[in-house]
Amino acid sequence: MKKIDPEIKMNKSYTILISLIVALGGFLLGFDSAVISGAVKGITVYFDMTDSMLGFAVGCVIFGAMAGNLLAGPMADRFGRKKILIIVAALFAISASWSAMATGYTEFIIARIIGGIGIGGAILIAPIYIAEIAPPKLRGSLVSFNQLNIVIGISVAYFSNYFLVNLEGESWRWMLGVEAIPAAIYFITLWTVPRSPRWLILKLNEVKLARKILLKIGGEEYAEITIAEIQRGQAKKEAKGKLSDLFKSKYATIMTIALGIAFFQQITGINAIFYYAPTIFEQAGGSTDSSFLQAIVVGLTNLVFTLVAIWLIDRLGRKPLLLIGTTFMTIALMMAAFAFNNATYDFNDANLDKIGNIEIQTALTELKGKTFEGQAALFEQVEPKLNDDQFLDFKRNQITNFIQINATLVLIAILLYVASFAISLGPVMWTLFSEVFPSKIKGIAISAVGFFNSLVSFSVTQVFPWELSNLGPTVTFAIYAILSLCAILFVYKFVIETKGKSLEEVEELLVRK
Repeated sequence: MKKIDPEIKMNKSYTILISLIVALGGFLLGFDSAVISGAVKGITVYFDMTDSMLGFAVGCVIFGAMAGNLLAGPMADRFGRKKILIIVAALFAISASWSAMATGYTEFIIARIIGGIGIGGAILIAPIYIAEIAPPKLRGSLVSFNQLNIVIGISVAYFSNYFLVNLEGESWRWMLGVEAIPAAIYFITLWTVPRSPRWLILKLNEVKLARKILLKIGGEEYAEITIAEIQRGQAKKEAKGKLSDLFKSKYATIMTIALGIAFFQQITGINAIFYYAPTIFEQAGGSTDSSFLQAIVVGLTNLVFTLVAIWLIDRLGRKPLLLIGTTFMTIALMMAAFAFNNATYDFNDANLDKIGNIEIQTALTELKGKTFEGQAALFEQVEPKLNDDQFLDFKRNQITNFIQINATLVLIAILLYVASFAISLGPVMWTLFSEVFPSKIKGIAISAVGFFNSLVSFSVTQVFPWELSNLGPTVTFAIYAILSLCAILFVYKFVIETKGKSLEEVEELLVRK
């Protein structure tokens, strides 16, 4: 079989432009994921939410993403990657507009779930499209554009929240509604991109149309070799992949890698950090303005180190990045747990005067002069003195008035964690997903694994407010550190390197004969 000569001159500008347009779905995904962090206080008050209601309001977008995961793969196989991405753009626009105008909790949840469906589609189909249109030597970097746009979206959301937070009235509506603008841009620009040449050949047998697209990407020789390679894979195709195929022994290695990486990418707490960044910094004693500013720093750190990952992924490889990143994630989470473990809670006159609720302030006056080591000891003394609503208010809003903590260490730990994730589990997972699944099962497999990834993410974001209130940040970060250590061991034992290999070569390497 003739391979693509690495010296073939590619039309990089054309391929990069297409990839950037498609990766705008990642921008919307990141923006939608992070923008809620600034709206948490506003929606909590407006809709009068309990901890569980807040957890669901934040995490329901992932609930919607599960539906998007299940639908996107099969629909993209049937109707094409481009058509599904256009639908995704429309869903983002509808969700942003509706959630900004919602007047009831149920209505707000429905609007958020619609956006989640868009997330589920964008996070799966954009990397598949880019992987199918990109030359092998550029594939890792171009697929990583999607992750780059995700983190740009996160950063822009934090900036947007920071500048909108002090608007008079219900600023959370502006925070959520502004997403409709990039969603409309995405919808319009998607009409200019071509359909996937690999999909055109495999599903429609449109070789001539696929050749025109491939000629624009790499010229005559590249087009002929790529078509021949796709047709060679097509010739040995079996019937269309089904969900039951994923349990066949020949795909055991692929599914172990995919499910393991999907699990560890979310169980180590990344979305808890992104969704609740200002809340975490307020837990460390920061003011509202400073916590929103620190969230911006988190977003920028994520952006910078995603650029580093894009530069390294086709040089250093997928597995080395995963090992480096998960190692430093573990260290960072241990640092955060250590910082909160050494925090104290000081009930002096100045701190008591900061309490906005006079009834709570009066009830806690008798604790004046006391200092508590850790949240457990604090809550044991505070809870009997307050009713249920007052105690909830104390845990959510007043506790930060009393904490004495090394806030700098917390900030460094969070930034190190985000940077480590950004060079490893963030971009590498989606690159691996776009590479390891054979064409026969790619649609159904990436939907199933994406659904599992979203399920884990939903669980983490749903539980996180409860963890902060009941277990405290020390135990919460310690749990994530243990899980991150398990991720290191998993990557070392199971993940294989796919750098520089064609999709067909990866299939031959991983599928058991």
